[in-house]
Amino acid sequence: MEERLQKILSQWGLASRRQAEKMILDGRVRLNGQPGELGQRANPERDQIEVDGVLLTPAHRPQLVYLLLHKPKGVVSTCSDPQGRPTVLELMPESLARGQGLHPIGRLDSDSTGALLLSNDGELTFGLTHPRHGIPKTYEVLVKGQPPEKVLQAWREGIILEGKKTREASVCRLKQYPDSTLLQVILKEGRNRQIRKVAEQLGYPVINLHRTAIGPILLKPPGEPILPVGKCRPLKKFELRFLQSQLEVTSVSVPTDIEEQTL
Repeated sequence: MEERLQKILSQWGLASRRQAEKMILDGRVRLNGQPGELGQRANPERDQIEVDGVLLTPAHRPQLVYLLLHKPKGVVSTCSDPQGRPTVLELMPESLARGQGLHPIGRLDSDSTGALLLSNDGELTFGLTHPRHGIPKTYEVLVKGQPPEKVLQAWREGIILEGKKTREASVCRLKQYPDSTLLQVILKEGRNRQIRKVAEQLGYPVINLHRTAIGPILLKPPGEPILPVGKCRPLKKFELRFLQSQLEVTSVSVPTDIEEQTL
């Protein structure tokens, strides 16, 4: 079956869709001996596809991996960092971190902690990070001061941030302290540092930001211990099915032994 070249590379776990497009534009991909082009269609069962001079064969297609990581503070959500800061890939077991095309899906900034998805499924990454999708993400946010109800209501209804109104959000007070407030915030969008910017604009800057859940994918499922900081676990079958139902990404295959995978 013919597919676009960049889609084949992402389906094979070699890169995310955007990374695959850049690889093609950089001249790193050849199709049947000729430089590959964006949008060009191919059949990996019939055509010869080379990446960096290496001919792709079924042996190059890694098993698709879907993980939840409890990201610690001070770790960046990228595969590499020019500033030399630790990355989320350095937290992965060596067997997964090398040669598997593993990459984070979305981001948490360096100062934030909590739930982060990683996979080598480029099509899943493309679907989850596309602006049209809005899987709810749940955060515990400690802010300075004691924001009144009218401020929380403004946050719920959306405010103008950098020229564009934010989507409606769920914002509720969890705990009140003398000089700070712990909020639960549920968003269906993820602009760069959005929670921090909104809180700052409303006059109650963020002290600490922690993501507890991505849809039904929880750091602490009911009746289970919390996923330790810096550790990851495979997604469960129902979690993968949720992502598939939300995004209609056909490449999200559910391995029959997903719950028996070891890290």
